[in-house]
Amino acid sequence: MDLAEMLRSRGLRLTAPRQLVLEAVYRLRHATPDQIHAEVAEKAAGINITTVYRTLELLEELELITHAHLSHGAPTYHAVDEHQHAHLVCRGCGSVQELPSPALAGLAGELLAERGFRLDIGHVALFGLCGGCGTSRGEAC
Repeated sequence: MDLAEMLRSRGLRLTAPRQLVLEAVYRLRHATPDQIHAEVAEKAAGINITTVYRTLELLEELELITHAHLSHGAPTYHAVDEHQHAHLVCRGCGSVQELPSPALAGLAGELLAERGFRLDIGHVALFGLCGGCGTSRGEAC
């Protein structure tokens, strides 16, 4: 089912702002609402930040996007796709890398077996230093 059909099934229309916000999330890959707003504003200056926040909430309800907290600031949104992933966030340069979920399969299995806890891998963020920052500082992550 495409976006227009999903919206119609809920009695909603596919508006230009909704389409532009979804396209921006896909294009930017990992972006805050402010970054998404800046991207959308390049094509449609009349779309305000409130509209972006409302649209992000709707798109998340439709399970087309999801968010993770990758810093102390605003959540970071990204598209929902066929593979779940955790996020590696560099405290040095701020880069975000995707870590495929199989890398955390052992931890997820251990948490489930020992504590009955089901890990939501899509919301996991691991903080440290990327190879470039760790090497230049002579530190290990």
